Amino acid sequence: MGEANLRLAIGIMGNASSLLLFASPILTFKKVLQKKNIEGFSCIPYIMAMFNCLLYTWYGLPVVSRGWENFPLITINGLGIFLELSFVSIYLRFASIKQKASEKVNGCLLVPALLLFVGVALTSTFSFHNHRTRKILVGSFGLVASVLMYSSPLVAVKQVIKTRSVKFMPFHLSLFTFIATSLWMAYGLVTHDLVLAAPNMVGCPMGLLQLLVYFIYRNKTPEFEQPPLKVVDLEKNGSDITPAAPIIPA
Repeated sequence: MGEANLRLAIGIMGNASSLLLFASPILTFKKVLQKKNIEGFSCIPYIMAMFNCLLYTWYGLPVVSRGWENFPLITINGLGIFLELSFVSIYLRFASIKQKASEKVNGCLLVPALLLFVGVALTSTFSFHNHRTRKILVGSFGLVASVLMYSSPLVAVKQVIKTRSVKFMPFHLSLFTFIATSLWMAYGLVTHDLVLAAPNMVGCPMGLLQLLVYFIYRNKTPEFEQPPLKVVDLEKNGSDITPAAPIIPA
């Protein structure tokens, strides 16, 4: 009974943190709706997140899990499907023809992701006849999807290190990623479900890495905002030279 209560408590906290993580792009897409412009961002992370949510919603259903033992997975990932699908729809609505052409993979990735999920769902239902093998199948695809999803911020980490600016990596996203993956890793360990815990064993260190990079570079001067070089006059014992005001023709 104590383990069941602990599992429920961790599941509820995991739901809350994942909700914050899934909902964090809402402000970004609110601006997109106002400006009617996607402003050059990619929808690939949202397609991957939607695919991930589809897999883990299916994983939590009684077809794969035993009864409703993983009900918290269904609630949060079901909501995640709705949010990510909304984000992708907004992207496709406001992306220009040129923007869509420059990222053909966006359009080419959505349909295969949906077809792959349908294939996994049908295979796990009709080709496997016990919960253990169904969990392994669905969880294996979920592991790959999670690794891809949690590894995508490494591009932002590289950009932060290169430019010395944290504007490319919002703090709240890194924080919610670390909290959510930590809680779901704990949930998988408490329920003795290593297939569920494994993806978060990847996501948790990724979130921690982002937080460390953020705190290292949050007070650094960005490369594109470096202060001008100090110019000195050697004839005046190194005193600063103040540039003269530009002469504006009359």
